[in-house]
Amino acid sequence: MTPHLRPVVDAKPVRRQSRWTDTELMATQFPEPRWAVPGLLCEGLNILAGAPKLGKSWLSLGLGASISTGEPALGVVDVDKGPVLYCALEDTGRRLQRRRRHMLKAGGRPSPLLTLETSCPPMTAGGDAVIVDWLEANPAARLVIIDTFEKMRGTDTPGMSAYAADYLAAGRFKRIADHYEVPILLIHHVRKQGHEDWSALVSGTNGLTGAADSILVLERGRGEDTGVLHVTGRDVEEADYAMRFDSDTGAWTKLDGPAEDYLMADTRVRLIHHIRAYPGSKPADIAEALDIKPATVRKTLGRMVTDGQLRNDRGAYHPPSDTTPAPDPSHLSLCHSTSVDQRERL
Repeated sequence: MTPHLRPVVDAKPVRRQSRWTDTELMATQFPEPRWAVPGLLCEGLNILAGAPKLGKSWLSLGLGASISTGEPALGVVDVDKGPVLYCALEDTGRRLQRRRRHMLKAGGRPSPLLTLETSCPPMTAGGDAVIVDWLEANPAARLVIIDTFEKMRGTDTPGMSAYAADYLAAGRFKRIADHYEVPILLIHHVRKQGHEDWSALVSGTNGLTGAADSILVLERGRGEDTGVLHVTGRDVEEADYAMRFDSDTGAWTKLDGPAEDYLMADTRVRLIHHIRAYPGSKPADIAEALDIKPATVRKTLGRMVTDGQLRNDRGAYHPPSDTTPAPDPSHLSLCHSTSVDQRERL
């Protein structure tokens, strides 16, 4: 894609009412928001954050590919087919081709509605015009993905506070998303240190998350195939979704049932193996050693004691006996029945 450095202000103007009396507002019929993935990605600015090499790019590219073909996103969510722009700014063409071939091993064909871009200037140096040109050429666009945000955020104004700089940088993308009524998804990183509130894991100041319309945080333990996708936002219902990653195809799938149940099963296996290796461990030490949130460790340990899988000796945890075998992970995998309401949430 060759960028034509036409500023965003030259885009086709759209008149939008911004003032009503209370009576007028209550009588106004507004169109429903446009969804890229119903219940998950809505028009406006969306941020997907996660640790490095966790699968964020696989997830975002998979969503884009599904929308461009009209196939169910995450294996279960019906979507409207339409053009998608995926800016893979940390990849080369060769690497991107290898990734797509890996994904297509499970079936399907390359989509002419999926535009793949590996080079784009920062927003303050013409990157906004690249996005606008593509949107102008694709009026039925369903989604724009920027992987990663840092590659396109642009330079900050000297003397500006970190909060203001983050808000302005995110606002450049939001302005385009709102103007064209299309979802834009920014791929971003999380802080190195953990946090009890998952929404606070997004790297940067509150200016970044405050400017966004929705925040998604992907969490998955190293070496595990199950994870959780946390979602919150202005137009989306706050929820946690259980997810499974297939390393053979690079595909993420949404699982039925509460996310906590799947994560609890994986966490129990890790905890009991650690405690067998280090009897007498305390929750804070276990959380640090296994890189699991302290609150999750405490809650899971308590349930394991109740279930007789561990014993608690004044805050130090031990196997129930020297002869008790570690649990088989297959015995901890739960089968869930999902109500219609649960299935329709995403």
